[in-house]
Amino acid sequence: MAQKIAPLSGFPELLPADRVVEQHFLDVIRETFELHGFAGIETRAVEPVERLLGKGGDADKEIYGVTRLAAGADETRDAELGLHFDLTVPFARYVLENAGKLSFPFRRYQIQKVWRGERPQEGRYREFTQADIDIVDTGELPAHYEAELPLVIAEAFSRLPVGAFRIQVNNRKIPEGFYLGIGLTDVAGTLRIVDKLDKIGPEAVATLLVEAGATQQQAAQCLALAEISATDTSFADQVRALGVSHPTLDAGLEELSAVMATGVAHAPGLLVADLRVARGLDYYTGTVYETQLVGHESYGSICSGGRYDALASDGRTTYPGVGISIGVSRLVHKLLALGLVEGSRSTPTCVLVALTADEDRPGAMAVAAQLRARGIACEVAPSAAKFGKQIRFADRRGIPFVWFPGTDGGADQVKDIRSGEQVDADAATWAPPAEDLHPGVKRASTEA
Repeated sequence: MAQKIAPLSGFPELLPADRVVEQHFLDVIRETFELHGFAGIETRAVEPVERLLGKGGDADKEIYGVTRLAAGADETRDAELGLHFDLTVPFARYVLENAGKLSFPFRRYQIQKVWRGERPQEGRYREFTQADIDIVDTGELPAHYEAELPLVIAEAFSRLPVGAFRIQVNNRKIPEGFYLGIGLTDVAGTLRIVDKLDKIGPEAVATLLVEAGATQQQAAQCLALAEISATDTSFADQVRALGVSHPTLDAGLEELSAVMATGVAHAPGLLVADLRVARGLDYYTGTVYETQLVGHESYGSICSGGRYDALASDGRTTYPGVGISIGVSRLVHKLLALGLVEGSRSTPTCVLVALTADEDRPGAMAVAAQLRARGIACEVAPSAAKFGKQIRFADRRGIPFVWFPGTDGGADQVKDIRSGEQVDADAATWAPPAEDLHPGVKRASTEA
């Protein structure tokens, strides 16, 4: 009896038409990053577990360890390696190892798989693709880069069929200074609790804050700060109206105001100063970002990041940076699940070259070679079946054109099997409409 193969939870695989969608997203994202001067790199899949554990808060709950099944008892080195759970930690290591060969400020993009050993659920996978950009400098990083990154993301998303989106920004110094100003010293613990607001609501967050040692008044003040949002710099006045003072708070308000002012100047209404955004990873020290699809806020962020001042340091030089990451798998799978996007066809093939008889295959292959030489993807029919069957084969795969060889000295012809139009054609000159040359992505007008 044949063994049934079950999917492996948390490791998604796409069918060809859906992969067309994902590849389109990856191409547009990469092209946008390169238009802004980001250089592509790729880092190894593994890092020392010690380094992974030292960064990212609860990373120890997410790391997949790597071992060799055939390793001897005395070979323990591989057991100390883990798959990276994001691209920022390996990038920081990459900067340290290659600092002498890089030009700063260094602008990099990285599109790779990452792995997290968490419970699979909608939008959360054990293996998925991220697309990151970071800007790193030596010693000091100018604050204007913190305003630049969300604008790059906005440009990429504006070229993709994602619908309306909103980029929320905050600055970790604002809640930190605010909490210290009201007498809460466990800043990291308070941030983690407030970060649960969207998941469990304000009442549950207030309860957790009190259980962690805050007074009822302090909990209320934390919630009041988290409720502030604005699409311009007016958020700063709303914070000051709460009557809390601290130097760190003042610094955060100034830095976030600069980011928002740039956003208002270049993309009015796109950036939202949302003071509930905290980001769970501990290495963020300044501006933080989260991006949501409008109408699907409950899904959570599909693009996030922030500034980090101490993630990369060799003891002599510190390399502060700011980065933002698109959860490509998370974004694409959500749009596919909603029926909002689909691939125009499941194959890159634009033309199927038909066969009159099996002995005509060499001639058909020559036609296909001519078309490919001019950038037109094509394939030869698998067999010399009746033309109707060959057309149905093309239709099932979404191939828009079928090429028929000329007979009795006549010209070759090409048929658009969607419209039925059939015309004479020369493989040296014929070209399909631009929209048919490559598989594309269509956005549905309504949700499924």
